[in-house]
Amino acid sequence: MPHSPMPTRDSLREVRYDIRGELSRRARELEGQGRQLIRLNIGNPGAFGFRAPDHLQQALSGNVADSDAYTHQQGLPLAREAVAAAHRDRGTPNACAERVFVGNGVSELIDMSLRALLNPGDEVLLPSPDYPLWSAATILNQGRPVYYRCAPENGFLPDPDELEKLVTPRTRALVVINPNNPTGANYPPALLQRLVDIAARHGLLLMADEIYDGITYEDACFTALAPLAGDVPCLSFGGLSKVWRACGWRVGWAVLSGDPLRVGDFHHALDLLSAMRLCANVPGQFAVPAALQGPETIRALTVPGGRLYESRQAVIDGCAASEHLSVVAPMGALYAFPQVVGPAADGFDDQAFALALLENEDVLVVPGSGFNVPGSRHFRITLLPEAPVVREVFERIDRVLAARAGQRKRHVA
Repeated sequence: MPHSPMPTRDSLREVRYDIRGELSRRARELEGQGRQLIRLNIGNPGAFGFRAPDHLQQALSGNVADSDAYTHQQGLPLAREAVAAAHRDRGTPNACAERVFVGNGVSELIDMSLRALLNPGDEVLLPSPDYPLWSAATILNQGRPVYYRCAPENGFLPDPDELEKLVTPRTRALVVINPNNPTGANYPPALLQRLVDIAARHGLLLMADEIYDGITYEDACFTALAPLAGDVPCLSFGGLSKVWRACGWRVGWAVLSGDPLRVGDFHHALDLLSAMRLCANVPGQFAVPAALQGPETIRALTVPGGRLYESRQAVIDGCAASEHLSVVAPMGALYAFPQVVGPAADGFDDQAFALALLENEDVLVVPGSGFNVPGSRHFRITLLPEAPVVREVFERIDRVLAARAGQRKRHVA
């Protein structure tokens, strides 16, 4: 007897994750046909030849024999103390191991923290462009994303006055992604202080996604949010995936700061949810003290002559050489967010462009609309390939856009 299709959760219809969406599935089909693609859709250092530093690998492999048992639901005590010590050094108030939660990457902790915070219909202020996991986790935890604009003409930085007008009685949290994915924006201290002031006036939880905190370029300096927040509740996220190039180890952490009386119930909620998933991946947690207390290894990659710096420069140069592109130079993180301009931008469809680039030039990028940018003329690429590959990519991008611009001109004529 035939049966109707098994229903799924309704809210999944509102969720998109274009970083690994339909274009990525089409890329796998093309690769199955023998095509050699340049995948620029995901910030996955290991896929581009980067390795976690040796001292982290030794810390993990040397402790596998001690990793068979579950650990404390919030994480290994030695890992949590290492995170707390690093946060005390940067000025996070009340940083201690009891306020640290270790997760299977920051992704798990984002979902867990929103589950602990939101009731149906509660609102979360998110940047546009955003990292789409934040939107998805808000929706799946019965919240409502409300986007504050981060415009390219303002260096992809938000306008605090414009942002504050979005606050309603249902607003529960303000998310700050700094350095920013997808734009590479790095937030200055004065702007961060104004965001803290908004959270203080309206009783909001600050949620600081700082997974790229060690990756900045030129004269940009990262400023942590929690020290500025003081007694204002703040949850700061970090991990091993990006700065230490250990994405597959799935080790992230969140540090809860602010007035202990105000954050007490939220702390208990996070602890309960942590216990329900039993614990995070144990072997990778042994690498946390090695990462936070060992030698710094990322800076050599982000200064002139370093691989990330030179790939970033190749993006800037590629956009400057093209009559069809502009870009706000990324000052942090592992991405750039170029914009299509001129005749090629007339009637632009970012999904159609990304598909044409994939089908015709074997390059996979993420359309800007995948980062919750309405009417996007942007796309995101990662800076992880070596500079010669990036230069080749922009030659291919320019061919697609030049063909499009020519078609638009002929259509107008």
